[in-house]
Amino acid sequence: MTDLIDTWSTDPREEDSMTDEHAWIWREMIRTIPNRDLGSARVLDIGCNQGGFLRMLYDTQPFASGMGTDLAKDRVALANAAKGDRPLDYLATADLAKTGGGFDIAFSHEVVYLIDDLDNHGREVASVLKTGGHYDAVTCCHADNPLWSRWRPMIASFSKLPVPNHSVADIATAFRSAGFEVSISRFMANAFVPTAAPSDYFPSDVERVETYAQWKLCFRCVKL
Repeated sequence: MTDLIDTWSTDPREEDSMTDEHAWIWREMIRTIPNRDLGSARVLDIGCNQGGFLRMLYDTQPFASGMGTDLAKDRVALANAAKGDRPLDYLATADLAKTGGGFDIAFSHEVVYLIDDLDNHGREVASVLKTGGHYDAVTCCHADNPLWSRWRPMIASFSKLPVPNHSVADIATAFRSAGFEVSISRFMANAFVPTAAPSDYFPSDVERVETYAQWKLCFRCVKL
């Protein structure tokens, strides 16, 4: 089991910028949720960082209760401090069994690429989801993305976690083996992608748009 860490990155800017950088992607994730009435749902966010996704989801589509987990203790402390009166709890844990289970829906955003043992991850998620519940695992950090060979060494240079080299097939196979029906969506194919100055990650806006449209994938895993 992966040990808890104080923070997942050696560069705090990588984490502190996530809420602003990811907010527009979280909105697209929320837009694709089936059965938009989540009033009675129990929701899990795996790799919650500072808790922004669950706060946005609750403010957009209120649900009964939500829990976020993360390996980084300082991120979880920030998430709990920011939740206000929303019915949210955040745990610093690598053990999903500690969440209590019984979830109707689970999410992760750019988490599965840092998980070495995807088979075990799939089994753990299945164990805390209700039958018929689904797990949306979103990532563009995978071996089939043409920019991944550029990104992977950069991420490894500041990450305190290992950076495996999973393909789309590796991810889908692991979830199927755990008892999920798996479908994959290029869910951002029609999204408006914010432009930005060229960077080490996206040398041009064309590559930015193509990456999000083609390689930002949602693995929708329904527990059978």
